[in-house]
Amino acid sequence: MTDMIDLFVIGGGINGAGVARDAAGRGLSVVMAEKDDLAQGTSSRSGKLVHGGLRYLEYYEFRLVREALIEREVLLNAAPHIIWPMRFVLPHSPQDRPAWLVRLGLFLYDHLGGRKKLPGTRTLNLHRDPEGAAILDQYKKGFEYSDCWVDDARLVVLNALGAAEKGATILTRSPVTSAVRENGGWTVTVKNSVTGAEQIFRAKVLVNCAGPWVTDVIENVAKTHSSRGVRLVKGSHIIVPKWWAGQNAYLVQNHDKRVIFVNPYEGDLALIGTTDIPWEGRAEDVEIAETEIDYLIQVVNRYFKEKLRREDVLHAYSGVRPLFDDGKGNPSAVTRDYVFDLDETGGAPMLNVFGGKITTFRELAERGLHKLKHIFPQMGPDWTATAKLPGGEMPNADYESFINASRDTFPWMPRGLIQYYARRYGSRMQDLIGTAASVEGLGRHFGGDLYEAEVKYLVSKEWAMSAEDILWRRTKHKLHLTEAEIQAFSTWFEGWKAGAAA
Repeated sequence: MTDMIDLFVIGGGINGAGVARDAAGRGLSVVMAEKDDLAQGTSSRSGKLVHGGLRYLEYYEFRLVREALIEREVLLNAAPHIIWPMRFVLPHSPQDRPAWLVRLGLFLYDHLGGRKKLPGTRTLNLHRDPEGAAILDQYKKGFEYSDCWVDDARLVVLNALGAAEKGATILTRSPVTSAVRENGGWTVTVKNSVTGAEQIFRAKVLVNCAGPWVTDVIENVAKTHSSRGVRLVKGSHIIVPKWWAGQNAYLVQNHDKRVIFVNPYEGDLALIGTTDIPWEGRAEDVEIAETEIDYLIQVVNRYFKEKLRREDVLHAYSGVRPLFDDGKGNPSAVTRDYVFDLDETGGAPMLNVFGGKITTFRELAERGLHKLKHIFPQMGPDWTATAKLPGGEMPNADYESFINASRDTFPWMPRGLIQYYARRYGSRMQDLIGTAASVEGLGRHFGGDLYEAEVKYLVSKEWAMSAEDILWRRTKHKLHLTEAEIQAFSTWFEGWKAGAAA
């Protein structure tokens, strides 16, 4: 058993990693335990957006939208390598929402959050403007507005990395098997699912950021209760070949009032989603249904000249969103806000986190720590609003300048590979490249932009333990390698890992 620590965080998704980083940066001693890989659950299965949530305005969630819009620019400054601006084209469908309502919503969206960096809304003539070339002729008017793209899984990893660099201990593949209130604190038992080894920690405060499993932790791990709960809502996405010119995304409205994002993805692909379906099963078992695939295809085909077919779907994924249960019947109307429940029974506080969204994770973590100020009066002040995430410390003013400077630093490296490394590692790409002075110096090439040097970096620095960790969550090479290349890499990786462990 270790000495008493300040905070034990359960859950290695975006909220858990954000809380761990914030707390460690305030000088608190922190352990974070995740039962699987970082971001393996909800946090890698999002729509990959840092956004205010334009549609939330219809549900009068003005405070949530304002806070999310403010956070959008905070995060853009913190991690310009994995977060970047994107323009969204919204073809107007008069059968669904009147133009004045859409225009009013976009006006509020432009002005609620003190927008500084991103360009504002403009009205489009879809018959004349190039952004409308892919849209059916029956849609004449459109609007274009700004939001941001994010590599969601890497955002989680960078928060965990930032936490570790501030002194936190990060445990993956380490489910918490029990948490017991004893002598004014918590005795927490963790069992590594790979090695079977157990560790026992003593902690002053337990923070439950388990996402879809938040209630399971309360009832089955901590053996306590909460009057609050979550509703599990399944959101599914499909990935297809990109069929339009330009880097803009689209937001299309369906007859059921839902909106669907159609976003450029990984260069030559498109990411389409999401659905909103109540989920009653285990969060681990979630998967897309054929009816959801049909739904997404039909929405897209309602607006675009080029028609999607079922065989165009290259990949699909589903995630379970743990939304705070506010009693709303319609899954789309359930709040995306977050709620805290602080239970201080027996002088052993447990902070449960319900709900939340990727865009507001930093603020959620900050406010969560505010709830604990009376327990840790010595902890440092707020600090994350102006801090860079690992790799975001680019010495140049913008991403393109950084790319050009990197080309001077690594003249032997193809521009495409520099862009690939810069988009994932930012200023940390030097750590990955090490002493390599040629492409051959990066080691074995597995296909696409995947080289041995990156694989070893991900294992040694970013807690990657399986081929899936590397091909899907740390990178997106699962979408770019052939089946034969994926199999060859997986075989090599298992052999290399076994040799390294020997």
